[in-house]
Formats: sequence, C-alpha cells, structure tokens
Amino acid sequence: MQRLLLTLAALFVGLLPLTALAQESPFTKEAPTGVQHMRPDSQLGLNMFETPKTESAPFTGIDVDWGAAFTQQFQGLDHSNTAAEIMDDNGVNQNQLYSLSNGFNLATANLRLDAQLAQGVRVNLVTYLSSRHHTEAWVKGGYLQVDDVSWLGIPAIDKVFDYVTVKAGHYELNYGDAHFRRTDNGNAIFNPFVGNYLMDAFTTEIGGEITAQYKGGLAVLGVTGGEIKGDISENANPERSRAPSIYGKLGVDRQVNEDLRVRLTGSMYTTSSSASNTLFAGDRAGSRYYLVLENTAASTASNFRSGMVNPGFNDKVTTFMVNPFVKFRGFEVFGLYETADGRNFNETETRNWSQYAVDGVFRFAPREQLFVGARYNSATGQFAGMENDVTVNRYEIGAGWFVTPNVLAKVEYVNQQYEDF
Repeated sequence: MQRLLLTLAALFVGLLPLTALAQESPFTKEAPTGVQHMRPDSQLGLNMFETPKTESAPFTGIDVDWGAAFTQQFQGLDHSNTAAEIMDDNGVNQNQLYSLSNGFNLATANLRLDAQLAQGVRVNLVTYLSSRHHTEAWVKGGYLQVDDVSWLGIPAIDKVFDYVTVKAGHYELNYGDAHFRRTDNGNAIFNPFVGNYLMDAFTTEIGGEITAQYKGGLAVLGVTGGEIKGDISENANPERSRAPSIYGKLGVDRQVNEDLRVRLTGSMYTTSSSASNTLFAGDRAGSRYYLVLENTAASTASNFRSGMVNPGFNDKVTTFMVNPFVKFRGFEVFGLYETADGRNFNETETRNWSQYAVDGVFRFAPREQLFVGARYNSATGQFAGMENDVTVNRYEIGAGWFVTPNVLAKVEYVNQQYEDF
C-alpha cells in the first residue's frame, strides 16, 4: 500500500482570552466576577474539568460577565506525498498537493456572555466572531446551568443540588476529558499544544445533562438529539431516522496531598441512528494546520479539517474513552484511549477506529507561567470503501509563556505521518 509522509513545523503566538473584568489584577488568584460556578477564561482555568460545586462568588443580584478570546497564528508548514497521479477531465492531478508558504493565518476570535439569573442559576452564550470555516460571526451554542435551587424553599431538593449540576440547551457534550484541554476556535489558552487530537471528539448537541460530584467522585449522564443542529423535518429515508444519543462518564478526581493530584475517568457515547451525527466532525471552526495534505483545488474555508481524522460515523456510533490525569507539582501527564464502532448511511456493517495519546507537560517559574511539553497521538481504523486499516501518527513538541494569566504565547514543532493509505 502507498505511504504518505507529512512533515510540519508551526509557530504560534497567541493573545488569548482577555476576559472583560475591569477590576482584575493581571496576576490575581481569583477572578472578581459575580457569576458563579464557572471556569475562568485564563490560566486560572487550567486543569479544571467539570465546573466546581463551590461558589466562586456570592449572589448579589443579576450579574453579567463578558469574555473574549483572540488568537493570531503564524504558520510555517511543509508537506509531501507519494500518491499516484489521478488526472481529472481537465488534466489536473487530483493528488498534487497545495503549494504552502510561510505566513499569517486569519485571526480567530470568540465572544462569551454569562449571566447570573438567580442563586446558582446562570446562562451561557458563545459566539465565534471569526473562524477558519466562517469569517463572519455565528453562534457556537448556549445553555442554562443550575447548581443551586435554594430559592425554591424545598430543603430536600436543595440538599440534592449540593452535589448535582443540571445543564440544558445547546452545549458542548461532556464526553471524555480531552475536550477540556482542546483549542476552541479563538480560545486556545487551555491547550498546551497547537493542534487538537487527531480524532477530535467534540461537538455541540441539544439536550440535557446531569453531573454529580461528591468527595472526588464523579458521574455524568446526558441525553441529546444526536445532531449538531435542531431539525423537526421527517426524513423520507427510514435508514436516516433520528434516535436520541446517550452519553455518560464515571470517574474519580482526588487531590491526594499538596503536591499530587490524580484523576481517572471513563466515558461512553452511543446513538443507534442519526440523520447527521457529528461527534467526530463537530469542530465547525476548523483545524489549526491550514491546508496540509490538501490538493490544489482546496480552500481554507471549505477544507477546514486539514490534518484531522473523521471516521465518517454520521449514522450509528458507539464509542468509549478512558482518560488518566496525574499532576505532581509542576509535572502533569494526560492520557487518552478511545475505541469507536460506527457506520455511515450507506453501510450495513460497522467499522472500528481506535485512538491513543499521551501528553507530558512541565510547568515552571514562580506562577508556573512557563511550560514545555510533548505529545504523541495515533489513530488507526478503516474508512468507508477501504479494505484495510490505515494509521495516522502525530508527534508534537511545544513550549509556552503566560505573559499574564490572560495572555499566552506558544511555539510548536509537529510531525505527522500517514501510513497504509
């Protein structure tokens, strides 16, 4: 079988989330906002997974918090392949790669709005102001989150919400832990590297989610419509009927002592049928590696998933992910193992894809504002219409500097190889 080789080198300088908090010192340990149970859009939010049950601020009335995230990227990538020529009707080789040069990509930006409506009740809205896929503004999603219902005056229910969080709306699914460490369009501050994982299990769907947290234990259960968009039309093809998606997570997250934190979670997601499932194709903003391994007819917007692996499970999918995380002083290790079975509309049998990754990051200096890290990521499986399994391997080495808790600069070298295509 043919083997494709892709060698990449990338430099990123990001001015990342600049949260609209007028009174905040750039080196404060706590963000002065009246919005409760929220992950800070800064270095303070690193290694925060589910939003905390502890109140980050007292409720003093309806309060609004605006946040913004902006990333500017310089790219220096190179790619090559050994694919055979495939000529179209105009005599153009479909396997001839796009000619890349060094330069700046279009800046990406997010706008976030959180409003505290009552004690323990907030609403969230995120808008992508500019992305690789869309240069115009468009909404990522929004949801209502409830952490406290003491205003109901029912002590028994209020006690349950000491441990439970309820979310409803169009939101980012809490499947796996990798989505907490990824780049979300203009918000790249939680990702120690430039790119996201090869198989990027990230999507927004419409539904509801319940999270329970107790003494380091964690349980999540969610049900959604299984699609990234709302749709009430009946599909004439019974093979593309809609069924709910069900997902869940179990885990433990313990601060063993002052120096050591240990977390381990297992997650699952399943849907029996969908008109257009996007669990592995939900990143509508696009890949950070612009136009790699694309042909000469490609464009930045239309070919916005360059370098990513989409198994094509848009009908039926069942997948499991395990994520260990260990932080000892400035050292942290995050792991990922995932196995997914699914099919598209035209298939009768399911196919399998598996993925594993390991990140190692060392944060140092007085505020841990400097870091270096390395990641290995591999995905193996079978695309529709192929008789054999293929493999994609990626190596990343990076470093970063939190100039302030809200401003981050990153640099990365990455090498990606395609085998047995």
